[in-house]
Amino acid sequence: MKKESDFPFERARRVTPEESQKFREAISEQFAIKLRERGRSAKDDEEKYEPISIRLHPKILLWAKEEAKKRGIGYQTVINEALLEQISL
Repeated sequence: MKKESDFPFERARRVTPEESQKFREAISEQFAIKLRERGRSAKDDEEKYEPISIRLHPKILLWAKEEAKKRGIGYQTVINEALLEQISL
């Protein structure tokens, strides 16, 4: 098998959720790390965010992404925090 396209995908089977959980546990034990849970945490009605589309200046987006990378969070979270800080003056 020289190329990825040579893999017989039609014969492959899907991994079950139980197998996936066992893999995660084995990785966690072998490397002594705690894997993060996937998905979003539940929020109460006041904290639910409304999906929108917005156009931002490229400099704003660049700043937000750089700041997010420094802090290890998402860039949309950085933008939300900056806006919430402005309205709570």
